[in-house]
Amino acid sequence: MAGTTRFPFSKVYIPMKKSVIAAVLLSVCLSAGAQDNTSIQFKPYGFIRNYLVIDSRESVYGTEDFFYYVPKDVKMVNGDDLNQMTTVSYGAITSRLGLDVSGYQVNGWNVGAKFEGDFYAGVSGVTGTALFRLRQAYLTLGKNGFNLKVGQGWHPMAADMPHIFSLNTGAPFGPFSRTPEVVMDGKLSDSVTLTAAAIWQMQYTSAGPEGASANYIKYGGIPEIYLGLSLKQGGFTGRVGVDMLSIRPRHLNDAGTARVSDRITTFSPFAFAEYTKGLFSIKAKTIFAQAGEHMNLNGGYGVSAVLSNGSWEYTPTRNSSTWLSLTYGKKVQGVLFAGYVRNFGSAKEVVGDLYFSKNSFSNMNRMFRITPELMLNWGKVTLGLEYELTGIQYGSFSKTAKNFGLATENLHWVCNNRIQVMLRYSF
Repeated sequence: MAGTTRFPFSKVYIPMKKSVIAAVLLSVCLSAGAQDNTSIQFKPYGFIRNYLVIDSRESVYGTEDFFYYVPKDVKMVNGDDLNQMTTVSYGAITSRLGLDVSGYQVNGWNVGAKFEGDFYAGVSGVTGTALFRLRQAYLTLGKNGFNLKVGQGWHPMAADMPHIFSLNTGAPFGPFSRTPEVVMDGKLSDSVTLTAAAIWQMQYTSAGPEGASANYIKYGGIPEIYLGLSLKQGGFTGRVGVDMLSIRPRHLNDAGTARVSDRITTFSPFAFAEYTKGLFSIKAKTIFAQAGEHMNLNGGYGVSAVLSNGSWEYTPTRNSSTWLSLTYGKKVQGVLFAGYVRNFGSAKEVVGDLYFSKNSFSNMNRMFRITPELMLNWGKVTLGLEYELTGIQYGSFSKTAKNFGLATENLHWVCNNRIQVMLRYSF
């Protein structure tokens, strides 16, 4: 092809004006590998992915309506529910690019890295220009059954996902978060691994007086901590773990004239299991979360007491979120997903504001989702068709009883029917 230079190792065409720079960078990488007597390997990957979605009801979404959360409550005006409205969206902004690096060793340690991004940024609602954004960027160190991951990656409680091709991967019925983190894995035996992680917040953040913000963990001075055990044996994988988060919703009083000692500490245990045999696979995950909004769960916390020194005490909502996913097939693949969420409210009375997930509503009592899918796989090309039924029970808070963060009156269900078509070419 005129005016281009082709590098066979990457199968990427680079304009001549940029080929010199690319060649220099490549030479540096290869020279570094040769000097250390290693063979550094670069594996680019990614896909072009198109979504077409049709919804029967106004809902809460992520950018461009593709990351679906919950249907909105009834909005009656002159006998007409204004939120009962069909919408259609189409786009390719979730297309992805990534690079895996391996093969380098130093002092007996295997060193690797991952960089991954997509174009799911820069769009407000359905308007704007898609921008390339960071998804994952971390390095790995491994030696003698010990592995360390440093950088941004999947939260340990979010890493195991259902089989569905929906962008939400089952959220908010399970944790969904990528975070700056340090994750350590140590093998206790051939089949059992201990995992410990120190986690911070960036894109997925806690709720609070300032809205959703990473300032609460910043001023808390303590990273989010995860501890868990994994078991892998034959076709079975199981995990159990607990997540601890301690944040300061306020470090100054409302006037900004004095320090306060606000703090809330929450604990969220979870369990995951997967079994695979032949073309059949079944997965399930459940979490009982205190708050949990920083992991895209339907939860939050409220003010439970105002102290004489100006500090506030808090009480978290308690949320049970569970999903089940089954799949069978290869070229023709069938998938069934089911999820259930139950809000149990708070253990203490809420006497002040209730800070809840920005992707849901505090008057949510319970919620379900059923998603059957059919996927046709032709090598690296996949065509998928999905129907998603999401129902949520809304209500109102009692005006006479104490407020425990749970809507118990005027309970009613609203549902959204979503049809989604996905076409993807992976490389």
